[in-house]
This record gives sequence, C-alpha cells and structure tokens, in this order.
Amino acid sequence: MPIQDAFSGGHKDTIRPFQAMTTESYRFILIMVYSLCKWTETFPVRNDTDALDDSFHTIFRTTHMACIELEDLWRNISTHTSKSLLKKHLSEEKYINLKKLSTKYGTTLADVIRSGCKNLDSKVGVYACDPEGYTVFKDLLDPIICDFHRVKEVNHPKCDYGDLTNLKFRELDEAGDFIISTRVRIGRCHKGFPFPPLLTNVQRKEMEVMTVKALDTLEGDLKGAYHSLETMPRNEYQKLVDDHIMFRDDNHTLSDAGGYDGWPVGRGVYLNNNRTFIVWVNEGDHLRFISMEKGSDLSSVYKRLIFALQQVEMKVEFAYDNKRGFLSNCPSNLGTCLRASVHLKMPKLERYKEMLNEICDRNNLQLRGVNGEHTESAEAVYDVSNKRRLGLTEYQAVCEMYNGVEELIKTEQQLEENNGIFMFD
Repeated sequence: MPIQDAFSGGHKDTIRPFQAMTTESYRFILIMVYSLCKWTETFPVRNDTDALDDSFHTIFRTTHMACIELEDLWRNISTHTSKSLLKKHLSEEKYINLKKLSTKYGTTLADVIRSGCKNLDSKVGVYACDPEGYTVFKDLLDPIICDFHRVKEVNHPKCDYGDLTNLKFRELDEAGDFIISTRVRIGRCHKGFPFPPLLTNVQRKEMEVMTVKALDTLEGDLKGAYHSLETMPRNEYQKLVDDHIMFRDDNHTLSDAGGYDGWPVGRGVYLNNNRTFIVWVNEGDHLRFISMEKGSDLSSVYKRLIFALQQVEMKVEFAYDNKRGFLSNCPSNLGTCLRASVHLKMPKLERYKEMLNEICDRNNLQLRGVNGEHTESAEAVYDVSNKRRLGLTEYQAVCEMYNGVEELIKTEQQLEENNGIFMFD
C-alpha cells in the first residue's frame, strides 16, 4: 500500500489524542510537525515517501482546526441559552478537566458535545461515540444519564423480557377508536466497534455482512429479505419512508453527531414478508429491531420482537456494560435500549395541554409527532412512548408505556362523555 494511502487513512486517529492538550504541549507538537514538513521540503525524497510532506501538513492543519473547534463549541454552549441536559451539566470545571481526555478509539470531548453545542434546541445534546466514552467522560455523561432516566445512580438491572407465555397486556382499544398502531423497538450495537462519528465505512460494511448473515437464518413469520440502501432505487426508498419503515437522513442533531457520515454505505433495512418486523442497519445505532402492526395488540408485537432478537443474539455479540446495560450511542437509549410506542388519537385531550403533559410526566411517557422526534402532531395523533430505558427491565419499560396509555385513553373517553369539557373535582 502506498504510504499516502496508509497515512491519510490514519492521520485522524493519530492526531486525536493531541486535540485536547494543554496550550504548551499542543504548541510543541505543532512545532515538531512543522519542522518535519520543512525537512521534507529541504531534503525531498522520491517515490511513495513524497506523500509524507502532504500528510504532515494535513496533521498540522487538522490538529489546529480540531483545537479551535472545541473552543468554539464550548463558547457556543456556555454563552447561549439552551434547555439541553448538556448545558445543564457541563460546567467550566468539567470542561477544563475533560478536554484533555480521549478514548482508545480516539473520541474526544469535541466529539461528545459537538451536536448539542451546534443544536441548542437539543434535549440531551451528547453522544458517547464509542463504548469507552461512557467511562472516560463519565463525569459529564453519568449526571445526564441519571437526569434523563430519572434514577439516582447509574445502575442497570439484568436483562428481563418477562414471561412471554403469560403477558398481562389486554388490548386497550379493540374497537380501534384511539390507537392506530403499536410498535416496539430495541437498539443494539455490535461489540468491539465504535459508534458514529468514529465509525468507518469499512466497519459499517463489516457489521452489515455480519447482521445480514444472522437475519437470513430467521424463519416463519420473521422470514424476509434485506434491502441495501446503496442499491435501492430512490422511488422504492421514498415509499418505505412514507410507510414509516425506512429511516431518513434529515435529522440535524444526528447529522452533526456524524450519524450520516458515509451515507448510504453499509446501510439498509431487513423487512419480513408480512411487513411486521424490520431491522434498521447503521442508522444511528448499529442495529434497531422493530416490531409493529396496526391496532393495539401489544402482546403480539412484543413477543415477535423478543423472539427475533433472541434468535439474532445467538449469532451476534452485542456491546454490554454491567452498570449501564446494553450500550447505545445516545445516553437516552442506554440500558434496555427499548422504546414501546403507540400512535394515539387524542382530539379532546389535545386541547388541555397542561393535563396531557401532567399525565405523561406522571407515567414517564414521551410525546412526539407521528414522524418522530422534533416533529409536531398531525390531526391530534401523537406518538406516545416510554421515556425511561435505564434502571428498569425491558418488561417494566413496556409496562410503563402500557399503563400510561391506558390512563390517556380513559381521560380522552371522559372528555368525550362530557362533550370535550373537563369536569374539575
């Protein structure tokens, strides 16, 4: 391999440990690199080694830009108003202490906070970027994790999907007056791989191959086919997006976190023949397993998801931490990485925003628009899901969504009986 290819592919990893150095150490590195650049100018060499000159200059420019970026990111989040958890928990003292650190994968503080600093409307604002990021930057991430998941400490229980043969989920809306559809998804990341923006296209392709090989063994109602985003016609892609089956590349917070780097390499969707089970490959997390169907039969949706996940788990090893559970790039998905949701019609309750938010807050529910995070509701239809994913089991997380939705439906029914007027006690 030519030196230029090898060096240009690795220079980012080479300079990452220097991005957060003290001013004196950083200046010393720049002087050394600059001197080596000048040496190659004075004593030129031939063949592949000519590439070293350009490579050293690349390091010089990239290191300088990275240090300036971190300072700019800190200046932006520290001097502007934001309701994000990043803003709440990143003090100047933490910034000073953490800016000198990096993980073995090369993650720096700039990588962790970049999206939240650029998008001041973020609710969380941080990404771990690799499994080690959770420990190296724990002084920032642990308080954010506790705050989001409403726990006193980062301590996750062992995985427990519940007794799948005896689930207690009756259908909350058999008549179909309120619940349009039910969906449960679980995120997973391959063990031994970083997350965006550290993830390379080579690694994405490697994980894609491993995943498709495992999914191809699924049988029965889980049997289906994998559709690569690299070869998919645009009209087919748009149809899957419109059907809420395929992920998109237009989330600005994920984009600034490197989630769409290399798009569409190594990305795609597995879809079963009944269109009730899908797997997203390399969207934000490495994998997202999703089970869904029209109506309110949560038991059917949940059992399908867990059975499929258990089949894949026998062939693919996932990233796991004894304190934090299953690892995800975003701390909001940490632990169970499970999100159970329904599309719920609430035309009467929608008029009482304070009451709606109070019920959701009491039941640890999260409200979104039908097109996902950062979108508005359409025709009084909301995406309602469990908010907490860490500090409780998978089964408990689903129960929180179920119980909260049950209360929302009862309240909506009461309002209907009273012609949309809330009768105060």
